[in-house]
Amino acid sequence: MDAEFWHQRWRDKRIGFHQQAVNPHLQNCWPRLEVAPGGRVFVPLCGKSLDMGWLAERHPVLGVELSATAVEDFYRENSLQPARREEAPFAVYEAAGVTLYCGDFFALQRAHTAGIAAVYDRAALIALPAPMRPVYAQQLTRLVPRGAAMLLITMEYEQAHMNGPPFSVENGEVAALFGTAWQVESLLEASILDAEPRFRERGLSRLAEHVYRLVRR
Repeated sequence: MDAEFWHQRWRDKRIGFHQQAVNPHLQNCWPRLEVAPGGRVFVPLCGKSLDMGWLAERHPVLGVELSATAVEDFYRENSLQPARREEAPFAVYEAAGVTLYCGDFFALQRAHTAGIAAVYDRAALIALPAPMRPVYAQQLTRLVPRGAAMLLITMEYEQAHMNGPPFSVENGEVAALFGTAWQVESLLEASILDAEPRFRERGLSRLAEHVYRLVRR
């Protein structure tokens, strides 16, 4: 899965990962992170997620997204006119407390995320195949300052029954990816197959979401 894979998904509007409502786990579990008012929230691989608007009502938001289509759609669909500047290798958009870096997540440096208080990952880790997930976790750990909290949402299913993305990420893998540099706490597990018939159509007989609270050590 290279950059062109995601650019093509956005061009073709094959964006089933984009939710049409604010994620209920975000709404219900975000208070568990105890992020201070005004604390900046980092959203990796953010797409045009409605969750950023919800977060922006409470915190400044910093996102990174590969697709310019996704970034521009976010502001347009929220009736916002962003200021745009070049900050090589990124194009940077900003409006209404939401700053989006358009470019490669793996090109971010610590200076970009200095001072963030929290991370929200609903669709980043599960968007990546297994060989890329350790690299993602290492980069995220490098970018996030100690003491910052993260709300992480994953999916778990029988990977042999469906090709990702989204990919199945089990509890043990979350512990292996983050357990050394982060304190990992499982908040909840919910069966969601009945609410997601498209995944049953793709061959799944079991689908669960897991929600975690992590704190950078």
